[in-house]
Amino acid sequence: MDGDELLARAREVLDLEARGIARVAAQLGEGFVRAVEIVEGCRGKVVVTGLGKSGLVARKIAATLAGTGTPAVFLHAADGLHGDLGMVTREDVVLAVSNSGETAELRQFLPALKRLDLALIVITGNVRSTLSRVADVVLDAGVEREACPLDLTPTASTTAALALGDALAVVLLQKRGFREEDFALRHPGGSLGRRLRTVGELMHRGAALPLVQETTAMKDVLLEITSKRLGVTAVVDPRGALTGIITDGDLRRALERTGQLLQLTAADVMTRHPKVISPDALAARALALMEQHSITSLVVLPDGATAPEGVIHMHDLLEAGVA
Repeated sequence: MDGDELLARAREVLDLEARGIARVAAQLGEGFVRAVEIVEGCRGKVVVTGLGKSGLVARKIAATLAGTGTPAVFLHAADGLHGDLGMVTREDVVLAVSNSGETAELRQFLPALKRLDLALIVITGNVRSTLSRVADVVLDAGVEREACPLDLTPTASTTAALALGDALAVVLLQKRGFREEDFALRHPGGSLGRRLRTVGELMHRGAALPLVQETTAMKDVLLEITSKRLGVTAVVDPRGALTGIITDGDLRRALERTGQLLQLTAADVMTRHPKVISPDALAARALALMEQHSITSLVVLPDGATAPEGVIHMHDLLEAGVA
């Protein structure tokens, strides 16, 4: 096979797999709605099981569910027959993945699941199989043919089953109102975790928070900005409520305007109504606000509060790997 033939064959494989997913999408119906209702109402966890290539798909579906707010674990069908059934409780739901619906280990597994009176959802390419007949809900993942030229190696069928599992997880995510903050709690590591850290984790607080009163003389304002090394200070009124912010830019503008910077107070120089952000907001949101308004700092103000809790600087986001 020359290069053109290799590319043509690769495109054919991708086309067959795309057609398989399109077929699954076209045949979605009330069974899918019922599956969502069963999982949403589950008081325990979703136990996703399978064997062979379907077992690998099941493992990924379990991971996707767990990462998007639906408690889920993977249980290898063979291991379930040899003691691991102990992880299953009467409050769980079982999601079984089997293209043929006739996998011997799953068929042996079924009586034990039924004794626990568990709801059983099946993703299968054979809606008339033994597994389908005993399921509470059958999700049809059948494809016309595999991408394998022998029509034997699980390819289009596993892709379709995986996509159907993703659809289930994403619909549940949206139905539950799963937010970026919820996602962050489940993904603390890696580059994704860094972007999903909160402002409260990165901000300067307590003694590190640059803060002056409206009546503070500019000599002391400059000392506060210099000592805290953020190029900025928040300004509060006598009650401690945030009223403004002073940045390096404010200092330059005041000097150009008056020529007598040290004779002024913080209230004379500050920018009123500064941009603020909640400590519970994602660090990525802080970055977006800074970029939107062409600024390098935000005052951190808890929702409903008037007193600043901290300051977050662009450098904090850079050091944390958010930017």
